[in-house]
Amino acid sequence: MRSPEAPVPDERVRCRLVLSGRVQGVGFRFYAVRQARNLGVGGFVRNLADGRVETEVEGPRAAVEAFIERLRLGPSGAVVRDLQVNWIAPEGEEGFRIG
Repeated sequence: MRSPEAPVPDERVRCRLVLSGRVQGVGFRFYAVRQARNLGVGGFVRNLADGRVETEVEGPRAAVEAFIERLRLGPSGAVVRDLQVNWIAPEGEEGFRIG
């Protein structure tokens, strides 16, 4: 029997990620879109004026966690120095886009 605190893999979740390092000018947004579509999660990704990248992603917990791990690696040429994760309430968003 699983403990009540254990995460449920297909539970719908959403999180906001902010990534810093060499994450602009290396195709990071297009990489994020490709990974999101492959995993079937919704949300958006955008560059921030200060050189960081922000994304919100929503879907089944297991897919969102896989997306986070893929962004931690980034595309070739990217160097992710910091990744902040903030879990927020799901909004029912479908599809993933560059914002």
